[in-house]
Amino acid sequence: MKKDTFPLLEAQQSIHELIARRAPLLQTLDAIARWMGLLLPEAIVAFMRYDARDCTLSLYPSQHFSASYIDKLQRVPVDADVASFGSAAHDRCLVTTQDIALDPRWSHFRDAAMAEGFRACWSSPVLGPDGELLGTFGTYYRTPRVPDPKEQQSLLQASALISLALVRDSDDRSHRELSEWYRSLFVNHPEGVYEFDREGRFQRGNASLERITGHPEASLIGLHFNEFIDPDYHKLTRRGFDAACRGEAMTCETRGTHADGHAYDLEITNLPVTLDGEVVGVYGICRDVTERNRQTDALRLLSRGVDASPSGMLMVDALDPEMPIVFANPAFTTMTGYSRDEVIGRNCRFLQGPDTDSSAVDEIRAGLREQHDVAVTLLNYCRDGTPFWNRLVISPVFDDGGVCTHFIGIQQDITQQKAQETHIAYLATHDLLTGLPNRTAFASLLEEAFQRSYKNAERLAVMYLDLDGFKAINDGFGHHVGNQVLVSVAGRLETLLNADVVVARLVGDEFGILLANSGDRAQVIELADRILDSLAQPIDVNDQLIHLSVSIGIACNSLPLEQSHEVVQHADLALEQAKRQGRNTWQWYCGSRAESTRHSVILRHELHKALCEDQFEVHYQPVVDALSGRMRSVEALVRWRHPTRGMISPGEFIPLAEQTGQIVPLGRWVLHQACRDITELLASSGRVLAVAVNISSLQFCRDGFLEEVQRALDLSGLPPELLELEVTESVLLDGAEPVIKLMETLKAMGVRVALDDFGTGFSSLSYLRDLPTHKLKLDRSFVQKALLDRHTAAIVQGVITMAHHMDMIVVGEGVETREEHQDMVRRHCDLLQGYLFAKPMPLEDLRDLPDSLPAATT
Repeated sequence: MKKDTFPLLEAQQSIHELIARRAPLLQTLDAIARWMGLLLPEAIVAFMRYDARDCTLSLYPSQHFSASYIDKLQRVPVDADVASFGSAAHDRCLVTTQDIALDPRWSHFRDAAMAEGFRACWSSPVLGPDGELLGTFGTYYRTPRVPDPKEQQSLLQASALISLALVRDSDDRSHRELSEWYRSLFVNHPEGVYEFDREGRFQRGNASLERITGHPEASLIGLHFNEFIDPDYHKLTRRGFDAACRGEAMTCETRGTHADGHAYDLEITNLPVTLDGEVVGVYGICRDVTERNRQTDALRLLSRGVDASPSGMLMVDALDPEMPIVFANPAFTTMTGYSRDEVIGRNCRFLQGPDTDSSAVDEIRAGLREQHDVAVTLLNYCRDGTPFWNRLVISPVFDDGGVCTHFIGIQQDITQQKAQETHIAYLATHDLLTGLPNRTAFASLLEEAFQRSYKNAERLAVMYLDLDGFKAINDGFGHHVGNQVLVSVAGRLETLLNADVVVARLVGDEFGILLANSGDRAQVIELADRILDSLAQPIDVNDQLIHLSVSIGIACNSLPLEQSHEVVQHADLALEQAKRQGRNTWQWYCGSRAESTRHSVILRHELHKALCEDQFEVHYQPVVDALSGRMRSVEALVRWRHPTRGMISPGEFIPLAEQTGQIVPLGRWVLHQACRDITELLASSGRVLAVAVNISSLQFCRDGFLEEVQRALDLSGLPPELLELEVTESVLLDGAEPVIKLMETLKAMGVRVALDDFGTGFSSLSYLRDLPTHKLKLDRSFVQKALLDRHTAAIVQGVITMAHHMDMIVVGEGVETREEHQDMVRRHCDLLQGYLFAKPMPLEDLRDLPDSLPAATT
């Protein structure tokens, strides 16, 4: 053997070793290339892999080729006239090109090869054991040449080695893929997967098995399957296992016992594992079918319900690209005129026609593509070509793995509803009686005009009309006559106004007129005068002449405004001014005149805000013994500490609260706060003082008042004998009997009631006789005038004397001077209250007051 053959044999042996120990393919190919370098020193070795999917060859990257050449030789078609390598692969034989510059087969690759310095190329196919094409092996040369028989033999040897390496790599990859498929199937299977030995003992299980059984895998290993099966199902489960041991695949349903003790239905499939014809174990799959079984009856019921549904229902196969219909209920066939056999297997697009809205179709397609709910209304067509409006709702149906398998469509024929939509839209924006735009439409048109006037610097005016005395017409002649009057008024207004002027019925007997780009003030006033004249003319209703007039408020956008509705508010304020001036007139909004009304509106809003934000405080004014000056009780008086305006006078907000009804929640808050404060005072200082709380007539006569008083006592812990409620004579306006009954109930609870501001309201001696009250409070006006007016003095003396004879205590309010104090003492008034002794003060200051309060120096 020649000496230089040893390196060749060693290289070839190295290649076989690499193949035997399954080295990476590129490492093996690199070894083959080095071996070929020993056999053919001038050759540049190239390997190309074959892709059977598109019948192409691709060059393996190598340091011997430029990046551009490697890129050029990717996905080259296999054909007889495609260079040496394409021809070799096509003809399955060695193909040599002596000179690339002259070979026509290289026409598409000649420039690239010449740029690499290649002039000759010999290519041999690499075939598998079964003759399948795996790739090509080739050598390039920098000078034209052809192979001699020895070189041809070397090429064939190299092809055989490459074939062996590729087959081994393919087998390894297939084995790894198969193993990974098996592992992935076992580990990731959504159902329980397990292995038994021949005795039925668990060998392993996946996570789904742990989830289904509730047992971790470690606690299952080595245990027999029947340990986890309901005893009544042992024999059945054993039969399924034995069948698998005999080589039969078996599926059955059994009942398992969960780790937490509950039973569940289990569907199992046992498969034999056979090696060399012998069953060596059992492979199984199981799933919890409890819910499925529970739903079986429900599904049957649902099926009957779907068939009976008046809505058309379809189901399509989402896994088929054509999305064919797989189900249609009877309502669908009735609605469309198609029979069930005519629609099954077809795409729903057959319902579309020339006037079907393409945007609705696009929305449906997007919903199907993105697998989310879709709700559209579109025009579809029946079998006979009749169009109908279809309100369609489509929803995806997902399986347990989260895969959308179907779409369900529910459709309703809303043709009639669609035909009514225009009418409904009209009704939503118009007054049914007069046919005029309603308040909603007026507001919308006003907003548009307001924005336009702001942009174009135009004058905009609004008239707010209210018919004078219309309620009397309704009450006297009936609503049918009132309605005819309203229709006549609307007709007269439309006759007076130009087409570009909007007139609307806002509510009841109120109308609005919008004059966009209204021109000067004189034109608006002239129109208002014409309206007054027109509506002053009698209206003939069933031969009955009805006379009425109208009050008009006018406002424009000449003042700075931020929102369109402010113009209406201003016109409304001007309307109120017109009414105060005797009606049957117009008034143009003037900010200064309306300031008081505006202030009330703002204050009402702030009053509501104050209740929510706890801006109120309770101050206490002592009530003292007229002779000794000793403090006997206190009166709780509410104060409002506004965050920006400071203290607001009760004379400003109390009347507004009474007018708006906000006095009820305010009075409730004062009652609770006073009870808490006096309880705290009693606990901290031991001072026993009764507290008098003013209660409005609205609050006193409201249902639930007694319960509210009891709740305040219960929550605070205040003894009821320390609570006194002060009411005015206004509580008697709706009758004395319920008031007397309420006072008697309070008295039984231990709560006393005093009559406040006596003599200033609805006074009645007979009511006073019957009222179960223990105290009268003389209004400050009587106390102050008794020194100056003998008639007032006689009334004061008479009230005090009368009260004493009725066993009542008398309190003189508003005592501010020593003379008033002495006068009240001289007249035997029992208790006094006023600035002479102490002003209303917070609870903290009340704590520091001495028990006796001598009259202050005036």
